[in-house]
Amino acid sequence: MVLSVFLLAGVLVFSGCMENGVKDDSDAAEEIQDAGRGDEDVDFQIVKVFSRAFEPNGMIPAKYTCDGANVNPPLGFEDVPEEAESLVLIVDDPDASMGTFTHWVIWNIEPVSNIEEDSIPGVEGINDFRKMGYGGPCPSSGTHRYVFRVYALDRQLELKAGAGRKELENAMIGHILAEGELVGKYARS
Repeated sequence: MVLSVFLLAGVLVFSGCMENGVKDDSDAAEEIQDAGRGDEDVDFQIVKVFSRAFEPNGMIPAKYTCDGANVNPPLGFEDVPEEAESLVLIVDDPDASMGTFTHWVIWNIEPVSNIEEDSIPGVEGINDFRKMGYGGPCPSSGTHRYVFRVYALDRQLELKAGAGRKELENAMIGHILAEGELVGKYARS
């Protein structure tokens, strides 16, 4: 009888630990996604991101890649909240063989409706090429997706030029008013 009580108590304690102490990957992903928004989840907005150089999910012209001039493509934005104080742009390749590869991080962009081709509209950080600035698509094989994510923030960020993506993402926590993305594709010939 005493053994049964201990077994029952052990099962209850173990199940409580599993319920309260361990989260699955989807919970962790939601927490990361929500962290930047602070308490504004109810009023969260979507920014439309587009380019006159390529269609959504279309092929990115070689001009904007390592096989061309390797300059940033022109980007446009709609529905940026009026209260936005700055924009952040992060460009990455989620299909890279070693995991997501960051091609460009830039912040303190004026809350404008577009970014011109071959421009530096804000403060740039270090990309995964270990360089400051834009590094265009350059997949080793196959067709990769390139995600251009824009975030509208309620303030300018106090980060020095050359900061990395993690530092940028940490500085954005609690300040994201809206976000949006554009996906383009590229494959080398």
